[in-house]
Amino acid sequence: MTHEPRERPEARMVVGVRPGEPADERGTGEQADRRAGQDGRHGEDGPLPVAARPNGASPIGTVQSVDRALDVLEALAMQDGEAGLSEIAARTGLPYGTIHRLLRTLLVRGYVRQESDRRYALGGALVRLGGVAERMVGVWAQPYLTRMVELSGETANMAVLEGDFIVYVAQVPSPRRLRMFAEVGRRVLPHSTAVGKVLMADRADAEVTSLIRRTGMPRRTANTITDLPGMLAELRRVRERGYAMDLGEEELGVHCLAVGVRDGARTVAALSVSGPAERINALDREHLAEGMRKIAHDFGAELGPGPADGGA
Repeated sequence: MTHEPRERPEARMVVGVRPGEPADERGTGEQADRRAGQDGRHGEDGPLPVAARPNGASPIGTVQSVDRALDVLEALAMQDGEAGLSEIAARTGLPYGTIHRLLRTLLVRGYVRQESDRRYALGGALVRLGGVAERMVGVWAQPYLTRMVELSGETANMAVLEGDFIVYVAQVPSPRRLRMFAEVGRRVLPHSTAVGKVLMADRADAEVTSLIRRTGMPRRTANTITDLPGMLAELRRVRERGYAMDLGEEELGVHCLAVGVRDGARTVAALSVSGPAERINALDREHLAEGMRKIAHDFGAELGPGPADGGA
């Protein structure tokens, strides 16, 4: 049984400082911004707090307010899309007054919403941008997926984690007459796929546990892992060897090998090859995984942030 994502209840927009909220002790407006001025570099768990950001200035050629607004959005994303003001401040290291001004603009533009409990959440305007960006990433992935087909002789796919579901966003088919096919746009639960395991392996066990409790682990085949301890152990193996396998866990007779695509410190997508079990088993698994990781690294380098163009 497939669990469909629940819609969030409608919530009213509330802007401004609540009575009793901590005041910005470092000042307000541009004075606070200047005193807390930091660059927009990120650590492995998201935006670096002020104390961890060196030099006290934005990178040359960037706009500090834009940099900080993106920090706020990324802080919300790191909190599963929803956070309170203090959590945003802890993630970004920004003063409360600065965060409020950024949130006001993001609220008006629809990129953030405020829930009835006054926590902030990512807004619907991001869905439009995300859909377009996802299609573009699928286009950019084509040459890298083609390299994977050439490496393996099998169909190559790209998938991302959207909420609690894996979504296939790009594919290059095998030239063979008998080949695997995953429809672009198809949504599946992550526990029974190699791409899902790769994307879950980048997350802490507590986050994986929370995800699995929401979705369940329905049995797709006799090979599907359906217990949480078994899945956590499998994810530890994925982290150790640097790739994931689906050995007939989503569909009997079909095997799949997947690797992660990293954008800086995060795994943002998974690339995989899939084919009939006997053909995948005949390949040198470690050699295939090594070649796929190289391709995924090259793709991640294209997706990652580039140097600021100071002459723009």
